[in-house]
Amino acid sequence: MSFPNLYYKRITATTKACYICYKPTTAVLATIDTSDFLYTCTTHLSDHGFATRVLEPENENKIGISVEEIAKLREEWEEKQRRKKEKEKADKDKTTAEGEKKEDDGKSEKSSKVPGSLPTSGSLSPRPTHEKYILHRDIFALRVSEHRRRRQTSQAKDLAPRLPGAPSSSLS
Repeated sequence: MSFPNLYYKRITATTKACYICYKPTTAVLATIDTSDFLYTCTTHLSDHGFATRVLEPENENKIGISVEEIAKLREEWEEKQRRKKEKEKADKDKTTAEGEKKEDDGKSEKSSKVPGSLPTSGSLSPRPTHEKYILHRDIFALRVSEHRRRRQTSQAKDLAPRLPGAPSSSLS
């Protein structure tokens, strides 16, 4: 059972002992699939002998487009959508003769515009991500050996009932 040396810092509601100094802490380093996790003090997270924080560039997202380019494209798209709505509204005003329908159409456009604008505004806001850490090679080796030991003891417990017992008769 192998897991990558990439841990995410998370905060828990329960306090447990730190892996190194046994002081109570709520900070946890966990792998992405939580196959391994360990409680650590925030002071140990700043220690390069224990873990190193992985920094990601903030001005670019995963596809390599800068935030300014995204904002520019978004403004252009919103401008096109606004022109399109104005054109549709002008076309409807020409075809409708009743005043009540104009008010109803205005309400439906407003209600349809609000849900459409909410996801686009939320998509550009930076998503909160967990801090990423890489454990020092010696600490990571301790974690791997601990997992190996746990796996071997569980396998031994599973295998023990199937093994033959010690002889109970005397040799004479």
